[in-house]
Amino acid sequence: MNQQTKYWNVDNIVDGLEDYPQIQEAAELLRRNELIAFPTETVYGLGGNGMEDKTVEKIYTAKGRPSDNPLILHIADRMQLDELVSEVPPLGEALMEAFWPGPLTLVFPKKSGVAMRASAGLDTVAIRMPDHPLALALIQAARLPIAAPSANLSGRPSPTTAQHVLEDLDGRIAGVLDGGPTGIGVESTVVDITGDVPMILRPGGITAEQIAEITGEVAIDPGILSEEAAPKSPGMKYRHYAPQGQMWLVCGDTIEEMTKSICNAARRAIEEGKKVGILATKETFREYDGDYTVITCGERRDLISVARRLYDVLRQFDQESVDVIFAETFPEGGVGTAIMNRLTKAAGGHYL
Repeated sequence: MNQQTKYWNVDNIVDGLEDYPQIQEAAELLRRNELIAFPTETVYGLGGNGMEDKTVEKIYTAKGRPSDNPLILHIADRMQLDELVSEVPPLGEALMEAFWPGPLTLVFPKKSGVAMRASAGLDTVAIRMPDHPLALALIQAARLPIAAPSANLSGRPSPTTAQHVLEDLDGRIAGVLDGGPTGIGVESTVVDITGDVPMILRPGGITAEQIAEITGEVAIDPGILSEEAAPKSPGMKYRHYAPQGQMWLVCGDTIEEMTKSICNAARRAIEEGKKVGILATKETFREYDGDYTVITCGERRDLISVARRLYDVLRQFDQESVDVIFAETFPEGGVGTAIMNRLTKAAGGHYL
């Protein structure tokens, strides 16, 4: 799998991107069934031709991704959607009108031309239209629906910069388009619209509350919390987003109780000879006075800032070679639901 990974810096976004030589070269490689990493508004994606099973297989191989974990097809206009799905329910029309382009993936009944590997053999397909000019320009230039999971090794924290991509996939893919840091920092929300009630399969950049404003009703798939059923969406199964050190999530009835519990657990780990990392916030980092690697991921009063920094912080702990990480937890609701979903997956469900 050792190949030269090309790097293109296209950080200064302007109009007419699809005509840039870097975009044209990357699009040509996609048409030749090579893999290209590119930024979206959420995280960097690892793109390949979504209509070719052999190309989709290359994505699974490059990531080391389980083959029963479906992928998301990325499109740039509505005409592409009509080529991929057999039906667009009224729920889908309303949600697309409200949130596309944007961090919302919708699960539709699929047409037969979609690569079976992209949907992991299911009769549905997950599709979104990213809200990033570089991603849209690449899709338009390639003239393909692009299957694109996050551009990281399976199980690792998702990449929010091109450097993160290269840390994991240099030599494993054909190229990386560097469009600078991503904005949202956690993946898209995935919603199944094939039933009567929209069902969230993965919380993300669009909240359940926002969806309910459009549809009036929204459900949460119990599979989000289950490891047993075959996943209908990326991120529903397996340990994801994980740093190399063992991670523990620490709860408390108050912030004071939570930080005290973290301090006690950190001291015990230090006594056992472990190098300790603490995932904190700007409001709490001064509470951790000890021989710890303390990294702040944002502000508790601004959970969007936490989502934006989360994966970068987890990778920083890897750079510090910590043995164990004690992480603060956050209130559910809004983007807090997506943050806690990612932290729970990263910690393998380990709570203190």
